[in-house]
Amino acid sequence: MTSPDPELSPRRAARAEAERLATAALSLPAATSSPAEGAPVEPVTRRQLRAAATGAIAMQPGAAPARADASAPVGERSERSGPLSSVRAALAALPARRRRRLAITAGCAVAAVGGLLLIIGAVAGSGADATASATVDDSALTAAVAAGPPAVPDTGLPVPEVSAVAATATPCDDPAFTAALAAGDDTAAIAAAGGGSAFRAAVASGIAPCVSLSDPDREWVVVNKKRPLDPIDYRAGDLIMPQNVRALEDSALRAAAANALTAMVKAASEAGAGEIGYLSAFRSYSTQQSTYAGRVAVGGVAEADRESARAGYSEHQSGLAVDIVPCTGSCGTLDDVAASPQGAWVREHAWEFGFITRYAEGRESVSGYEPEAWHQRYIGPELARAYHEGGYTTLEEFFGLPAAPTY
Repeated sequence: MTSPDPELSPRRAARAEAERLATAALSLPAATSSPAEGAPVEPVTRRQLRAAATGAIAMQPGAAPARADASAPVGERSERSGPLSSVRAALAALPARRRRRLAITAGCAVAAVGGLLLIIGAVAGSGADATASATVDDSALTAAVAAGPPAVPDTGLPVPEVSAVAATATPCDDPAFTAALAAGDDTAAIAAAGGGSAFRAAVASGIAPCVSLSDPDREWVVVNKKRPLDPIDYRAGDLIMPQNVRALEDSALRAAAANALTAMVKAASEAGAGEIGYLSAFRSYSTQQSTYAGRVAVGGVAEADRESARAGYSEHQSGLAVDIVPCTGSCGTLDDVAASPQGAWVREHAWEFGFITRYAEGRESVSGYEPEAWHQRYIGPELARAYHEGGYTTLEEFFGLPAAPTY
């Protein structure tokens, strides 16, 4: 191993001195270099420690670079330094815990200065032997600092372009819409929203939180195996019997749905499709309990759930659903609807009167029920138009709701 160069450069000597100072501060015993008893000892501050560390590395302004005496041990060289001896004496008078804290601070300062020296050496060396020169060429750095920041062009600094983005329009911010909702006027509310398609889009996208799809008094209420009526035994307050429509049971509908059924039956007859009657419309909570129990008795729970709703989960209980039948003299059964002229006409024109076929072919995985060509659900003319023109086959998809195949 080659012995160290006896002629240390000031930079290397300074770094060695800094390392020695940190080590000495950390390992200084309480009895070492303590001052005479009763002699005043000034407290050592972090500034004094940094000054002492810096004094071993940097020169005072105007002083010539000091060259280390390679013939003397490092410890002896350090004792000749006035600042170091006074700092050591003051440190010795402090409690051990205080000395350790100050020593750690001094060590951090020394490490920072040592890192700075390494950076300066890398910049000044530029491929040359850093140990061969004791002067750092910082002319480029000095020139850059003297030049100051770059001048601002006459045109000024570029200004970022910020474009305003309009907030998403929502019907809930429209006083006309909210007033119609408060008044319970579904037709006026849909009109204020911009029509059935706009209303549907707003609800399905979630930007119309003021619209509830669970409100049983609304024509757009959604009832399925995941969404029971609230309250569970709900009963509408505007139930009436449709006029001039053959009813096989004494079963009413909500006023808007009853009037729409009357108009649809009349239009089908005038179009030559034949007479349309109905078997069942509104069913109370207790009636639906009996109906469902009868289906369970015949085919079991699983089969009953495919063709009949449990009490509280039935669209019939909302007063907005009706089971139609074809009539030619006498009336046929529910199963006769799909193949009848009346059934074909209803599939084409029911939406014009506000009705949709709620349980369509092949949609059991979404609606939860087998196809029922006879089950007509009233949602109002505007929403029925949007449903028809959009090619929807379930209310769940129409309003962006999850499928409800099971309870």
